[in-house]
Amino acid sequence: MLLLLIAIILFSLFYGAVKVPIPEVVKILLNKIGGTDFQIAKKSYIPIVFYVRFPRVMTAVIVGGALAVCGCTMQSLLKNPIADSGIIGISSGASLGAVLSIALGLSSLSIFAMPFFSICFSLLVSSIVYKLASLKGRTNNLLLILSGIAISSFVGAISSMILTNLMESQIKEYIFWAIGSLSGRRWEHFLFGVFPILILTFILFYYGKELNILLLGDEEAKSLGINIRKIRKKILIIIAMLTAISVCISGNIGFVGLIVPHMLRKIIGADNRKLLKASFLAGAFFLTFSDLISRVVLAPSEVSVGIITSLIGAPYFIYLIIKIRKEGRGL
Repeated sequence: MLLLLIAIILFSLFYGAVKVPIPEVVKILLNKIGGTDFQIAKKSYIPIVFYVRFPRVMTAVIVGGALAVCGCTMQSLLKNPIADSGIIGISSGASLGAVLSIALGLSSLSIFAMPFFSICFSLLVSSIVYKLASLKGRTNNLLLILSGIAISSFVGAISSMILTNLMESQIKEYIFWAIGSLSGRRWEHFLFGVFPILILTFILFYYGKELNILLLGDEEAKSLGINIRKIRKKILIIIAMLTAISVCISGNIGFVGLIVPHMLRKIIGADNRKLLKASFLAGAFFLTFSDLISRVVLAPSEVSVGIITSLIGAPYFIYLIIKIRKEGRGL
């Protein structure tokens, strides 16, 4: 998976409206990162590779990896193989934060305004959902899903109400963000997300053993000395922060956290100590690959990467539903 990820990164840097030979791509990366001084065939290749494509590709890597890890964690936490982090209202909270930052005119003043608002409202909404789902000190999975659906609908209505009073230019800005896009991602966006995403991701890796124990059931987990309420609360907070940071960088990109962990679970099994790491690499590959398709499928025009992931993910999701119906089993 790591080799595949490296290969798709190099290919994404090579392929586009201007094709930059792979040897030239490697030389540019070595010159900029490794401090070497290789001769570049065309000076125009340098800004194309290092300042346009590379930050976009690396943003796709960290966002795709984060979304896949969050989806994998939620599926284990809820014992539902087709769940993702959007269930607890994180995406709707991030959308409300984005709308407010645009409505207040703050997004045009700083690239960090929208991320800040998105993170704050994601945490707020997910905490409300968690409180509603907690009953006598225990979190009910069904209540968590139902609360997430209800609160997401309510928050979505507030976002729509604000949108109806925005100017046309502001509405376009929100729509561009809402459908998910990596166009125009710069090093500032990557640097904003890379450190918190990697730190939070490694924390989730650490909880792989606890997630395995939670899969056994609440009674078994208690008998093994696991504080279920405390662990779930910590994990949900981490998922909320990780998803919010990812969503505010790239917008709402669907299905990465749903289909990637689900497919990997069938290939490598349900051991979260392996599955979480594999999900990060596979999610990074999937989003980078989808972004490459979004750039070349209608070149020189560009399709938002959120549309590509939905076109790939939605049919697979429908296939899963049909398969479950045929087998006559529940989730």
